[in-house]
Amino acid sequence: MSRLLPQSFFARDALIVARGLLGKLVRRGPVTLRISETEAYRWPHDSANHCRMGRTPRNEPMWGPAGHAYVYLCFGLHHMLNVVTGAPGEGEAVLIRACEPISGLAQITARRGGKRGPALLTGPGKVGQALAIDPSWSGHALFRRGGLSLLDGETPARHLVGPRVGIDYAEPADRDAPWRFALADTPWVSRRSSLRVAQA
Repeated sequence: MSRLLPQSFFARDALIVARGLLGKLVRRGPVTLRISETEAYRWPHDSANHCRMGRTPRNEPMWGPAGHAYVYLCFGLHHMLNVVTGAPGEGEAVLIRACEPISGLAQITARRGGKRGPALLTGPGKVGQALAIDPSWSGHALFRRGGLSLLDGETPARHLVGPRVGIDYAEPADRDAPWRFALADTPWVSRRSSLRVAQA
């Protein structure tokens, strides 16, 4: 059985955690997914960050402590799973953008309307749907067993980097920042054409 990631794993800069989560596992009940793509949302100067305008009822879980879930509804349709990072009072998190199924494929396929292959899980709304989560999971401790958990997994030999997706409202420097990370050797990645192999 894979070990739980400790809370200390998440209590670091979102960029470090976003890279570190590649290859780790997210589990809810019979469904286990391998994380294949992430995006970092940093504090305090990231204009794409949900916390850029201060505390709100929606973003409250994002202010910490680290290692908890932040789940929000996007465009009234998609539930997006984020992992809170950094120190308490620093509103930052990592978005889980794509995953690869490890177990529970029948449940995942049913929840995703019968989709097959990478279309099942290459996008953050698809991940949320596959895990059957909603904003009621915000604030849930991901470093404890039961419900929704993050577990250790194999560290990839190579990874990809590139700009984040869907943040046209952000400042140009933040739109272009290479804060999206993905596994290099898997098809379970979204918008691959804007990614490049990270330098060692």
